[in-house]
Amino acid sequence: MIIKTKKEILLHLLFLSILLYGCSSSSLPKFDGEKAFAYLSEQCQFGPRYPGSAGHDRTRKYLLDKLSFQTNLVKTQDFVYFDQSQKVKLELTNIISSFYPEKKERVLLSAHWDTRPLADQDPDTAMRSKPVLGANDGASGVAVLLEIARIISQRKPKWGMDIVFFDGEDWGSEDDLDKFCLGSKYFAENKGGYQPKFGILLDMVGDKELTFYQEGYSSTYAKEIVDLVWSRAKSLGLACFKDSVKHFVYDDHLPLLSAGIPCIDLIDFDYPYWHTTQDTPDKCSPESLQKIGDLLIEILYR
Repeated sequence: MIIKTKKEILLHLLFLSILLYGCSSSSLPKFDGEKAFAYLSEQCQFGPRYPGSAGHDRTRKYLLDKLSFQTNLVKTQDFVYFDQSQKVKLELTNIISSFYPEKKERVLLSAHWDTRPLADQDPDTAMRSKPVLGANDGASGVAVLLEIARIISQRKPKWGMDIVFFDGEDWGSEDDLDKFCLGSKYFAENKGGYQPKFGILLDMVGDKELTFYQEGYSSTYAKEIVDLVWSRAKSLGLACFKDSVKHFVYDDHLPLLSAGIPCIDLIDFDYPYWHTTQDTPDKCSPESLQKIGDLLIEILYR
């Protein structure tokens, strides 16, 4: 094409600038914090989601439906746990979805989808026999990963991806840690030859007043992954990420670490409504979910 006039030159330059801007602005896919918050709210509409509850049954179907819309590689890992002290049989389900199975180098993203049956930390002692709704402790991590599943189903990240929702994380008690993390323990014991490059566990990531310290076991046993995540958070200007260790948390990453999977726990443990009846959606925000989503996108695509 021969450009003859000044007007044609200006129009050509304008076209090029629009084209270049469009390419740069779409270099990374966009995480939608509002959509993630809708997923959080939808889970809470089912009520408490502890094993054996009606909410647990409804949420299981909800998650399978949502993930099956994004990938045809969705499976359940069903198992039974018998609580000897309570004489209760729990029917539990880990939900596993995979994307781009042809990619041999894989990354594991996970969260727990159950909620706590007793609000044992509630300041009102009369409420401690009530179940927890789990807007932050349960629904927030799942919400972020449902939105991530939507994105990676449409655009291939650097690695093959596996998203796992663990069941039975919150069944235990302070004096009996063996009853915590039931789903991740079962997954780790039955992972076969599955060995992802690394894993990131999301737990309590929706608090309006979001603050992340480096979790102690993560920093000790998967420091390279902690450094990766914190460096990317810094590049995004996420001031909620603090460069120090504050808590050692017994969580779903520990069985994975024990099974040889370098996994870190991304958890805002300074959440005043933890294990109380006040853990409700109004304590969470789309803005907080957006920060975590943007961070994961930065890690998975850049």
